[in-house]
Amino acid sequence: MSVTQSQSIAQSVVRNFIEITKLRLSVSVVFSSVAGYLLGADSIDFYILFLLCVGGYCMVGASNVYNQIIERDLDALMERTKNRPLPAGQMTVQSAFILAVILTVVGIVVLYSINPITAMFGAISIFMYVSLYTPLKTKTPLSVFVGAFPGAIPFMLGWVAATGEFGIEPGTLFMIQFFWQFPHFWAIGWFLFEDYKKGGFFMLPNGKRDKGTAIQVILYTIWTVLVSIIPVLGITGKLFLTPISGILIGVLGIGLIYYSLRLYREKTSKAAKQLMLASVSYITLLQIIYVADKFLR
Repeated sequence: MSVTQSQSIAQSVVRNFIEITKLRLSVSVVFSSVAGYLLGADSIDFYILFLLCVGGYCMVGASNVYNQIIERDLDALMERTKNRPLPAGQMTVQSAFILAVILTVVGIVVLYSINPITAMFGAISIFMYVSLYTPLKTKTPLSVFVGAFPGAIPFMLGWVAATGEFGIEPGTLFMIQFFWQFPHFWAIGWFLFEDYKKGGFFMLPNGKRDKGTAIQVILYTIWTVLVSIIPVLGITGKLFLTPISGILIGVLGIGLIYYSLRLYREKTSKAAKQLMLASVSYITLLQIIYVADKFLR
């Protein structure tokens, strides 16, 4: 085998790994965990932070691989997923399953080395995502509700990794990311409605892009913003926000509500995509503000 061929194979393996573990999504999840850790830690232990990043990526990556194994035939029907490694024939199901098992074992072991509670929540997230959320996607719009549970774990997982305890503080972080997911994923379900329809996925609460769905998006967006500023009131234990940070998050929230109202008014794929992008910006900037508030006050 020539050097060129070896390089080509190595590049293919890396590319398949990146795609099947959904690198960008996994990194965003790890970012949430890191933010949670920084909020919960009295002092930063970079070794623990490294373990959290590795273990977190493994757990999210494993969930994504299992998901793509289960949905490989449906992925082949949709434009946005037909070129994934499994439907495109670039990876075998056996290879994907072995990778998923390795990531699961490594992820749980690494998170357990931080503390048992962190590993437990990591294992719960994989179980719920793969065994509950994934099969429900083709059966009921309630799949988004079920999927919001494992999706909300990363933010609070970081706090648990830092403290070894679960209380009102990580519970609040969980609630923020839990409610945020509804407008986020419904926006995605709206502008990818036709593509999801090809795969038989039910992502919108009413099953269609209508006024009722748009109203629910607005309501959950408002609730997301309200939950996000609760720490300003000083009722969430050690998780606390200064009024200035509360105002900043409130301003971000007004922007998010604006885009949800715009979706209600226009009911277009363009408005839904703008809401999705706004939601990503909201949760990212919120986490940055939370962390900055702790270290700058």
